[in-house]
Amino acid sequence: MSMGLEGGGEDTATIWAAFGDLMAVMLGVFVLILLGVVGMHLHTAAQLDQVVREQGRVAAQRDALERALAAPLAAGRVTLVDGRIGIRGNLLFPLNSDALQDEGRALLRELAAPLTAYLGAREEILMVSGFTDDRPVLHGNRRYADNWELSAQRALTVTRVLIEEGLPADSVFAAAFGAQQPVDSNADEAGRARNRRVEIAPMPRPRQDGARVDGR
Repeated sequence: MSMGLEGGGEDTATIWAAFGDLMAVMLGVFVLILLGVVGMHLHTAAQLDQVVREQGRVAAQRDALERALAAPLAAGRVTLVDGRIGIRGNLLFPLNSDALQDEGRALLRELAAPLTAYLGAREEILMVSGFTDDRPVLHGNRRYADNWELSAQRALTVTRVLIEEGLPADSVFAAAFGAQQPVDSNADEAGRARNRRVEIAPMPRPRQDGARVDGR
């Protein structure tokens, strides 16, 4: 009898040891799952916080631009869509030309001061983008090889005038899009006229982390 009891005790101890190991494994799995859930929650919360901050930044940017450009916006001389300031191409330039018209120069002179004040309160720069319709440059016009070059020269013209009117040179740059990214159909003249435009868009100022690779 005693030997049977001793054997049963050993079996019970073995069972309890196995049960303890199983519980330890289950506890470890539970902890891992819990850590994963917490990590996903923190990641989602961080993403949501980033989205909220970005929405706040965009709203503040839009409000600041609307205040700065209240007069030209009210007069319909510029538009403001998704933070981009739009100017009709026919107001700035004759067809197939980058020679600034008097009305266009007067508008840029009007925009320079409020844009300079806007930039002074924010870590942003301005991208001046030129756009054309999809019609080829007029035959015989040797000044521009194509619409890319025409849009580039128009963007440069606007950029240079804004700098002449007081905008800091390190706060503005030019970009060319040619006939890409139209805002309307090129099937009729009204749509093509809307596609011929210049846009001025604020964007975050690039960070300058460290020296250039060549040391200059």
